[in-house]
Amino acid sequence: MRWAAALGTLALALYLGAAFAGKRDRALFMPGATSAGHHQIELACESCHARFGGGAALQEACVRCHGEQLAAVHDSHPRTKFTDPRNAERVALLDARLCATCHVEHQPERMRAAGLTLPADYCFRCHEKVGEDRPTHAGVAFDRCASAGCHNFHDNQALYEDFLFAHRAEPPHRPDGRLIARAWAPIPEKRLAADAHDAPAHASDAKAIADWAASAHAGAGVNCSGCHGEDAGWQETPALTACDECHAREAERFRSGKHGMRIAAGLSPMRPALARLPMKSEALERTLDCAACHAAHAVDTRSAAVEACLGCHDDAHSLAYQASPHAALWRSELRGKTPPGSGVSCASCHLPRRGHPGKTVAADHDQNGNLRPNEKMVRSVCLACHGLGFTLDALADAALVRRNFDRAPLHTVDSIAWAEERKQADRASARREP
Repeated sequence: MRWAAALGTLALALYLGAAFAGKRDRALFMPGATSAGHHQIELACESCHARFGGGAALQEACVRCHGEQLAAVHDSHPRTKFTDPRNAERVALLDARLCATCHVEHQPERMRAAGLTLPADYCFRCHEKVGEDRPTHAGVAFDRCASAGCHNFHDNQALYEDFLFAHRAEPPHRPDGRLIARAWAPIPEKRLAADAHDAPAHASDAKAIADWAASAHAGAGVNCSGCHGEDAGWQETPALTACDECHAREAERFRSGKHGMRIAAGLSPMRPALARLPMKSEALERTLDCAACHAAHAVDTRSAAVEACLGCHDDAHSLAYQASPHAALWRSELRGKTPPGSGVSCASCHLPRRGHPGKTVAADHDQNGNLRPNEKMVRSVCLACHGLGFTLDALADAALVRRNFDRAPLHTVDSIAWAEERKQADRASARREP
């Protein structure tokens, strides 16, 4: 009891110390390193610890940030599955009603992919007898369940049996493969000429004005003051919220991802120097805001789709892009040799285009959205150009991912074959029934 009381007092002291310390000093009170998903906001303790305590208090914080995403993918292990009285015995072994049962922060020695802190074979606690119902799974080790192309705990949109079976016979490459094209709800043409700009004399840069006059902003009638403010309140560098008025959805999604999550947490904007992935030395102190990817005046979405990414990222996957078949297709599209949507940029996969009300199709600026596990890309991107079998094999080939898909996959995922075998067994069983 004395040890429990002492630990409780220590935890409270650490929490109160972090709560009242300046954000830079809070690192002194952290009980351990945070995960790759949360390290950017680790100094905004209140993001997770809005009120002291574990259990329900932490769960509220998890749902506040991740609830929308789980709802969108139709979480295959929702909380309701574990509140069913019939699963009470299983909950006693593994209480999956709480995110922190599987994802525990500040314990890097236990941290696995996607922030998981459970042993790799945790699935056996509920699925120990799966081999009796599915002969294909008999004898398969439980630490293989989450292998690429098999099962994801939350999101199995591209991995469930009926979907696998429906896409079983697709060719590796679709001859007419195209990604969804960008489309905007109609905007009345209100183009402003260069001489109609309203920037004050001290800010009238000729190149900036020329870039603006040729941009979509000038086409929509948005003058310099629309972002910089009127003369008296002119801001040389517009506030980060300046884009929100017209691009609220994009700004919201940006702040949901790793590029903008620090802003959402009340911290300074992300800088590549704070990243855990390799970044280019010349970009380390770059402020990641809208203008970091979209040139402030030219607003070139094509440059934002590749050049902006490669201007910061220095990991093997990024460095291999320019020599990849995807990049060749992108360059061909830019030259007008192939149709729109036939090229594949960095943004094609990591900020995929999605439809919104009003018939607008635009990039999803939350680059976390289909990053991990990588099978999230299957439905939103890969199947537009590739068959499911080829796609799952490619995503399961870690070396191929690092090389940015410069060859055919060397791995074969058994999921589709197992789904076919299961369907055949069901049909044979149905024929035998009287």
